[in-house]
Amino acid sequence: MGLLRSEVHGLATMNSKQILFLCTGNYYRSRYAEELFNFHARSKPLAWRAFSRGLAEKGSADNIGPMSRFALEALQAKAIVPEGAGRNPLPCSLADFDRAHLVVALKEAEHRPILAKRFPGWENRVTYWHVDDIDAAKPIDAIAMMDQLVRDLILNIDA
Repeated sequence: MGLLRSEVHGLATMNSKQILFLCTGNYYRSRYAEELFNFHARSKPLAWRAFSRGLAEKGSADNIGPMSRFALEALQAKAIVPEGAGRNPLPCSLADFDRAHLVVALKEAEHRPILAKRFPGWENRVTYWHVDDIDAAKPIDAIAMMDQLVRDLILNIDA
């Protein structure tokens, strides 16, 4: 009897290193980075899988549905079917840091203070990127930046 796709994914996740992508609401940037990373990691194949969380204690009322349309549209344009498209944004917990082998926050100026407040000590143990949210950057520009950062990460991560 064969394994279901979800069971295969679960086994791959248990036997792989974990990368945690963080943004504020786990709605747009971290979700896009997670899905893009996992797509490329599967095609390599890399012994890494990504998951994502939000640093805000509560999601924004502006976030409609489980995932940003900007993230969904960009993934669809690359013919990537997001595995977590139906999952609602999730807030970060200490257990998420324990599970992760690498933590990447998408915007240092935005996320370092939140990390220092909610998870003291972790603000100095995280890798920071500099990807603005939609209030400061056009989605097309932020997506292009995340595309490049994820590509660079895939090229430089320990297999």
